[in-house]
Amino acid sequence: MELPEFRQCRKVADVNQRVIVMAQARVDSTHNHAFMKYMTIPVYRLTVYEEKTGGWSELPPVPGFSDGLPMFCHLAALGLNLVVIGGWNPVTWEVSNAVFIYNFLSAKWRRGTDMPGGHRSFYACASNSDRTVFIAGGHDCNKNALRSVMMYDVTKDEWVQLPDMARERDECKGVFHCGKFHVVGGYPTEMQGCFERSAEAFDVATWQWDQVQDDFLETATCPLTCTDGGDERLFMCRAGDVSVLQSSTWQVVAELPTEVQRITFVTAWPDKMLVIGCTRFDESHRVYVMGLKNHKWTKLEAPEEYYGHVQSASCLEI
Repeated sequence: MELPEFRQCRKVADVNQRVIVMAQARVDSTHNHAFMKYMTIPVYRLTVYEEKTGGWSELPPVPGFSDGLPMFCHLAALGLNLVVIGGWNPVTWEVSNAVFIYNFLSAKWRRGTDMPGGHRSFYACASNSDRTVFIAGGHDCNKNALRSVMMYDVTKDEWVQLPDMARERDECKGVFHCGKFHVVGGYPTEMQGCFERSAEAFDVATWQWDQVQDDFLETATCPLTCTDGGDERLFMCRAGDVSVLQSSTWQVVAELPTEVQRITFVTAWPDKMLVIGCTRFDESHRVYVMGLKNHKWTKLEAPEEYYGHVQSASCLEI
């Protein structure tokens, strides 16, 4: 069942199960959500939404983190595996380089090899959905933006150093698209918080970086919502709209629902887009799905305990 050929046959037959795994804050339903969020430190756990059944559930806690996930950890989907990388210890605030893998077939966690290279936070992270996770940029313990890049092979449990990017990129976005690892936006050390419009892509086939695209984004903004559409298209949610990259130009294709104007996660596949967000930072999170052919939105209903803030997420096909 773990063979790539078997998963491909299931995908062609349209019998795969698509699930969204989220690092989501717990909600105390006896209190006002906004009050609880800002009066205490949120406790995050892994929640799961199953697209075909509409069901919501929770994964077993990461080993050693029964009191909550590492803050700002990254989630990456690889075949039947979910990889949880890095973040900050929710008790000590120490930066972690730990790697944990959850296998959906065995329903068990295992510990992977720690991410090398010292402490790193707010980096780009993306997977090829098969066996490889890519990490780029971010900053070190002294807030110096980084150019270094690595990849993790979940099957071999090995880290490999890749050629550096052309530029330092802190708080950048990673997207695996058309066989390349794209690193979008971010900013260098001396420009703290001033995002760039540029992007650069690592070609896995040639093992080289393409030339930097200085005007990849139309505006200098946080690139959090940039995502691969699964069909050679890139999407991005910004300024209340959904845009698609066509012929090097971003074109608006739909408006966002009013309940998800502030997006925390977006993912897409050939016929649908899923977004998670809220109206304001102190509001409960909602989930909407849009058909990419008719551009119509559908609100996904969820139990109240799944209204918490979503810090990161990843989409798997099982």
